[in-house]
Amino acid sequence: MEIFKAYDIRGRVPEDLDEAAAYRIGRATAHFIGASELAVGRDARSTSPALTEALVRGILDEGVSVRDLGLISTPMLYFGVEELAVGGGIMVTASHNPAAYNGFKICREHAIPVGEASGLKEIQARLEERAAAEAAPGAATRTHFDLKVAYSRHVLAVAPGAPKARLRVAIDCGNGMASVGLEPVLEQLGVEVERLYFEPDGTFPNHEADPLKEENLRDVQRAVTRCGADFGVAFDGDGDRAVFVDEAGRAISSDLVTAILARRQLVRDPGGRVLYDLRSSRAVAEEIEAAGGVPRMCRVGHSFVKAQMREEGAIFAGELSGHFYFRFSDSLVADDGTAAFLALLEIRMREDRPLSEIVAPLRRYFASGEINRRVPAIAPVVDAIRAEHKGAPEVSDLDGLLVRYPEWWFNLRPSNTEPVLRLNLEADTLARMQTERDRILARITELGGEVAPG
Repeated sequence: MEIFKAYDIRGRVPEDLDEAAAYRIGRATAHFIGASELAVGRDARSTSPALTEALVRGILDEGVSVRDLGLISTPMLYFGVEELAVGGGIMVTASHNPAAYNGFKICREHAIPVGEASGLKEIQARLEERAAAEAAPGAATRTHFDLKVAYSRHVLAVAPGAPKARLRVAIDCGNGMASVGLEPVLEQLGVEVERLYFEPDGTFPNHEADPLKEENLRDVQRAVTRCGADFGVAFDGDGDRAVFVDEAGRAISSDLVTAILARRQLVRDPGGRVLYDLRSSRAVAEEIEAAGGVPRMCRVGHSFVKAQMREEGAIFAGELSGHFYFRFSDSLVADDGTAAFLALLEIRMREDRPLSEIVAPLRRYFASGEINRRVPAIAPVVDAIRAEHKGAPEVSDLDGLLVRYPEWWFNLRPSNTEPVLRLNLEADTLARMQTERDRILARITELGGEVAPG
């Protein structure tokens, strides 16, 4: 089934994913995880109720009980798995995808993600076998649980100074799920809030809930300047990503936000390890080191980031995609957009100066942004470019091809779902960035590449 992706299950409904598939996924997931109880949550898409019902039937037919958490964000599901001490969880969501899509994010105990390399392939292999098996006898039950109050306590602990902030913020929830957990938190903060699209609506009537697209940031940018907010934030559809803009409405690259948040985390945990994805500016590692931390590069993707955080005992991590990862406890490592918002709110309050001033020193290099090129085949293009840079001081295959020179670096990563290469490049000067960017793009074109959407 093509709906099985690198990190989750996702597709168009009903063309790719329907209730029958949801039932099979419920059974196969419950069988794979092997726990006595699982948590289930869902987003507000019109297809989510029916898919959730089919999914829950499948779980119950495996003899596994269900804690139904209702309409929640993905970070709330992660917290619920830990709070309720269940063996895993499934979130019915297609995250930032358009309304026609839906899917499932799966985790084990302690919200450990189940991805392509950690169980999704095994779940896929069990679909037909489990669907054909007789329903398990026994007393599997479905109970409902409201997480809002407990989640508020949990997420506020990330930034204990945030409730004291006397600031004004603009928040765009994109009609996604972030508002469900965020509203009870806002009631405890001393901030004025300009609310945009807080009503969960799976048709996304105002704009797509994907804040990485410039057009989806425009409303919060205008709101910041209109109401004189200290900063703004836009969340994605399931609330695990956040993108920030400063008091002038200027978008802040998420790698620079990683550096800012890491400095505060290192005040609480001196000398800690902080992970940053390999597309991040060199300024991130420099800032972590300057704050007394240990910077560590990581692969892109939440399952890889969380696994490395657990293996290395990292205290914090951030990705260019707007995922920010917190070590909430010894056993819970999770990405949470609301936690990132609270952490930045506390920093803005403590530093008592415009966010643009806090960010400005980090903008010391020049980045290309992510550029997509469609290619006939990934490997020959990457191999050709790797051979041309074999003399570079640093060449890595951590995630795609990473090449570093003293004055500039680039990364070429393949898409997980299509024959597309993604280029990120940074240099000490604007002229060098433009020259090297254009040179690599021209070489990709020579090797058969063409402009790709996104």
